[in-house]
Amino acid sequence: MAGSESLEILGLPLGVAISRRTDGVLEVSAADLAGAYWGMGYAHALDRSIQLLLTRVLAQGRASECLSSTPEMLEIDRFFHRMNWAGGLEEEVQKLDPETREVCEAYCAGVNAALEQGLPWELRLLGIPHEPWCLGDSILMMRLIGWVGLAQSQSEIEHLLIEMIQGGVSSDLIDDLFPGAMAEADVELLNQVTLADRLVPEALTWLSGVPRMMASNNWVVGPSRSKSGSALLANDPHLEINRIPAVWQELVLQVDDGYLLSGTMPGIPALILGRSNELSWGVTYSFMDAIDSWVEECRDGCFRRRDEWKPFVERRVMVKRKKKKPLEMRFWENEHGILDGDPWEPGFYLARRWAAGEGGARSLNAARKVFTATTVERAMELFGRIETSWSWVFADRSGNIGFQMSGLMPLRRPGVSGLVPAAGWRPENNWLGFAAVEDLPRSLNPECGFLVTANNDLNHLGRLSPINAPMGDERATRIAQMIEAKEKLDLEDFKEIQYDVYSLHAERFIDALGPLLPEGAEREELLGWDRRYDVDSQLAGFFEDFYGGLRRRLFGSEGVGGEVFAHLLSETGIFNDFYERFDRILLDPDSPWWAGLDRREMVQEAFLEAAAQPRTRWGARNKLSVSHLLFGGKLPKWMGFDQPDFELPGGRGTPHQGQIFNSGGRKTSFAPSIRILVDMAEDCMYSNLPGGPTDRRFSPHYASGWARWLGGEYKRLAPSGSED
Repeated sequence: MAGSESLEILGLPLGVAISRRTDGVLEVSAADLAGAYWGMGYAHALDRSIQLLLTRVLAQGRASECLSSTPEMLEIDRFFHRMNWAGGLEEEVQKLDPETREVCEAYCAGVNAALEQGLPWELRLLGIPHEPWCLGDSILMMRLIGWVGLAQSQSEIEHLLIEMIQGGVSSDLIDDLFPGAMAEADVELLNQVTLADRLVPEALTWLSGVPRMMASNNWVVGPSRSKSGSALLANDPHLEINRIPAVWQELVLQVDDGYLLSGTMPGIPALILGRSNELSWGVTYSFMDAIDSWVEECRDGCFRRRDEWKPFVERRVMVKRKKKKPLEMRFWENEHGILDGDPWEPGFYLARRWAAGEGGARSLNAARKVFTATTVERAMELFGRIETSWSWVFADRSGNIGFQMSGLMPLRRPGVSGLVPAAGWRPENNWLGFAAVEDLPRSLNPECGFLVTANNDLNHLGRLSPINAPMGDERATRIAQMIEAKEKLDLEDFKEIQYDVYSLHAERFIDALGPLLPEGAEREELLGWDRRYDVDSQLAGFFEDFYGGLRRRLFGSEGVGGEVFAHLLSETGIFNDFYERFDRILLDPDSPWWAGLDRREMVQEAFLEAAAQPRTRWGARNKLSVSHLLFGGKLPKWMGFDQPDFELPGGRGTPHQGQIFNSGGRKTSFAPSIRILVDMAEDCMYSNLPGGPTDRRFSPHYASGWARWLGGEYKRLAPSGSED
């Protein structure tokens, strides 16, 4: 195990000790759970105070007050005040059970102990005030993390459906992209709706402190398939990696005679992925539809309910601005959420509600109990109570493996999918409550001996079907293939899977469209490609040009329209998040999208256009810039705040995700933001983190993890005193 050096800390609670390993990871030793939470809070604030405090200011809607009074900052504040995640925090705090409140208050005390040593000079330069961290701040962070990328992506796809209807796209084309949607849709009503928001809110273009949570892999293998005879677990959440500090903070916690090795997120007093003595767990996003919109007919500040008119609850917010007069903002709400419009202007507007947007306490109550959970069945029960939408996999010391989806799934009347906005004045369109944990997709000790989730459709594992817009199944299928290819596996096999860049997505397209390609050397070259997105591959770029050209020709030439398509492709994550919907149409010769078009001719045009492009290495095309959270691109490279560009292997359909794209004018990425490996036969966890443990530029641990991450080298995290 790596050596460590104790930190001298004033006011350290009795029984708590904090040290730093030679690789920069912080270790906390505590006599009880409250002490461990205190140490977690101290660690978050010590190494990630910029990430912590900047994100809080933005989420509170105080960018104009604390950062600058530009029009851009005002729109950021408007977005966050409209979402109102900072509302009702104290009421939610009151829902914490006594034990959870005690340890979470200890977490806040640890954060504040570190902050009281002084704010980083970067925050003083910006003028961010030193205000104590409180329980409400952590609940605010949980709401924010749960929305950005997760509920946000579901909102985007539902928004796209309305834009297509209003854009005059024919019903058969929409129904092919969104099967069954047009049977639900009141087209006449939806055409009357005034849409105020763009697909990508401008506020999110600046919020680089919070990563888009999107793609991820996790899997577990039972003892029957394990070389060690114990259960194995792997997890690699695919988030943004193109900024410093890293999204995650690794921690080693030791409580009495127990230990917890975890990837944590600053500001949230919970162990999001990792292991304890008896249990390990990993997480991906589940694509549960937990957000709905209703059409509200409005006039005179009121909304219609059958033949009656009822007043909205009006919320007024006074936004302070640096060197400018405060500005009042007004928002309107009802039981269907926040109105996207002004009800004093007669018309039809959308009201939107996110099931987890008012919660937080239930999740913290459940997360606290994981410290004492020892079995997969208990973990499924606890993690199933988390209010936001995740797919969890588990392994325990006894050899059990399991999967559990979490999230508040709204119950809707029969025939309603949740994709299509319904008339708000009809009570039958209201939510009917939330699904029981036991009815969500779940599995315990499957006969095949393993479980894989990769943002794919998992509805078949539940009594209910919470997913209506999954990602493609290529990553999940490829991982399952690699597991099944070996009789027994160990963590070296898992590493191979985590770094695998074979694309089933490319395989499917080439196999399906190969017969349509024109004869010649280029066709033979593409057919002979190994379908791997290695950085040295030139054919990966050739395929991407062909795929992109075909997608552009079909969807850009039909009802979506070239301009709308260009915006979706260049400024949103729609085609990255939900590529499976578009791929299904591209590969289906009977799709109505191809009606009246010469499919062979369009495929050949796209292919010849791609073949005419200069060949370049995939790494040269798929190159990522890593920039500092605050000063990215504003300071000379030699100062070291930004890191040298690096070549990112992988693509959209590879287990090693490697996507780079624009979202709202901001370059972003999907790639492994942390990798963890666990063999329950050992008392350790192996991890691999892009970036480094701390946001302190002049620390040797600022960006110390990049070489390991690129080279496939893992750290061994273990409790103090364990053998290497």
